[in-house]
Amino acid sequence: MELVFATNNQHKLKEIRDKVGDKYHIQGLTEVGISTEIPEDYPTLEQNASQKAWFIYERCKKDCFADDTGLEVNALNGEPGVYSARYSRTGDPVFPDMEIVKGNIHKLLLKLKDKTDRSARFRTVISLILNGKEYRFEGIARGKIIENLYGSGGFGYDPVFLPEGYFKTFAEMNLAEKNKISHRAKAVSALVNFLNHNLCGPAAQ
Repeated sequence: MELVFATNNQHKLKEIRDKVGDKYHIQGLTEVGISTEIPEDYPTLEQNASQKAWFIYERCKKDCFADDTGLEVNALNGEPGVYSARYSRTGDPVFPDMEIVKGNIHKLLLKLKDKTDRSARFRTVISLILNGKEYRFEGIARGKIIENLYGSGGFGYDPVFLPEGYFKTFAEMNLAEKNKISHRAKAVSALVNFLNHNLCGPAAQ
């Protein structure tokens, strides 16, 4: 079965293809000829995932799914949340001259400098459009934000996120390790379980 994943992020594609395996053929946007910027206009992960999935479905008319992921830090009232990917470009302070990922981490650590509570969670919401109907799945990884960057793998905030119960960051883990516990892996597992149980019969309501 073919599914279009609404991303051109090669790191995300690799993680999801590794998690899904050979049973489903996951295509990125480039493979279906879509280069248009996908809108993310809403204040919640659920709304943004839904918006992106329908945006792609309406253009390629293929079963597809989209995710929206946010890092939610307790001491920052859930920031950066939906702005995680562009945190250094939004709100206050902003760091427009820094490379965006480095800027995001720099801003996060700066805002947590005097905070004792560094607990946080990554949360992924997936919206699947299957036969013109929408289904949603969620995955959460809890942990904390550490003061220094460790590891060269992963992407985004992975070098400063220490998952609960582990002694190395997401960026220090190999893909197989991360895919056992990550927020995206959990959401994808829920998606795959749904597909496995529902494609042979009527989809669950």
